[in-house]
Amino acid sequence: MNTDQRTRAGESAAAQSTQFTQPTPAADGTFRVALNDTSLIELRFENRRVLLAPHVGGAIAAFYDLPDGGNEDGNALHWLRPASVDALAACNPLGMASFPLLPYCNRLRDARFAFDGREVDLSADGNAFDHALHGHAWRRPWRVGLVSPTTVELHLNHEPGGGPAHHWPYRYEATQRFELDDSGLFVTMSIRNLADQPMPFGMGHHPYYPRTPATRIHTNVRAMWHATQDLLPTKLGAHPCIDALASPEGLSADAFDLDNNFAGWSRSATIAWPDENRSVTLAADAPFDHMVLFAPSAHPDLLCVEPVTNTVDFLNLDASREDIGGGVLMPGEIIQARFGWIPHGLAQSAERSESTFPVSS
Repeated sequence: MNTDQRTRAGESAAAQSTQFTQPTPAADGTFRVALNDTSLIELRFENRRVLLAPHVGGAIAAFYDLPDGGNEDGNALHWLRPASVDALAACNPLGMASFPLLPYCNRLRDARFAFDGREVDLSADGNAFDHALHGHAWRRPWRVGLVSPTTVELHLNHEPGGGPAHHWPYRYEATQRFELDDSGLFVTMSIRNLADQPMPFGMGHHPYYPRTPATRIHTNVRAMWHATQDLLPTKLGAHPCIDALASPEGLSADAFDLDNNFAGWSRSATIAWPDENRSVTLAADAPFDHMVLFAPSAHPDLLCVEPVTNTVDFLNLDASREDIGGGVLMPGEIIQARFGWIPHGLAQSAERSESTFPVSS
């Protein structure tokens, strides 16, 4: 079984165990997009739209532009893969455009880790993966706070408990602030430790992009985490995709079968559709110093380029903080970081687009 088959099998198992259903295409092979779902919160700036699904893991359901005189019925230009009608009906975060990763990103080996003299077991948390995946915030509804035409805040308060998605033993509160303007969509994530002891943490977002045979990815990374058959990291090292990502042509989304974490990310990545004369740049603040690239060969419709603060199994790896990421919040401490998606035409290079995002030093 290849990397993609293992990953998709895991997602299917998770969907079944948590009453999720995978989106199903219509007879013509396309997905019916839900742009008029009344359960969604809409942000508007001129012809730009964002749809949020607070009840589906605090997820983004769609991010798109309308051409002048266009309408939502068929002329939307999507920068992220939009949620389908079926995915929204099933409240399936895996079918959204992007969902939050908290209080850690990626997998934790056997759903267990030791921290500060304490053994933590998340195996009964309702996460159907063999290795606990993506934290629990994506499996919880988020509370709606501030709402304006161009800004929305979503909140999550976590109290440890015995129910599904509540086994994380540290109290915390988290916020996602979504801001839409003429430059793009920007997300500020924050997490505050409400426990009376130090708390390990990681955070990120899990965006899906439209993928076509022409799709290219441009970015710079230092090294790739190679992995076992069940996608646990083994070593940090070289891979041909690293040079391809940094090349003027970029990496074809079809070049390799990838589901890997990358360390030393430049915090800027451009996903380009050269045949459509458009691209979108993902740019981030520190500590989003790690990137996940999911481009499975067996599913040419799936592509993820994810900003994350930690690599797979960071709480169990014996490696430097620079290589694994993540962090520790002391009682009452808060961390906040921002990332965003900046749409632009092909004539605007990836190098130029990096300067359009206010990245902290």
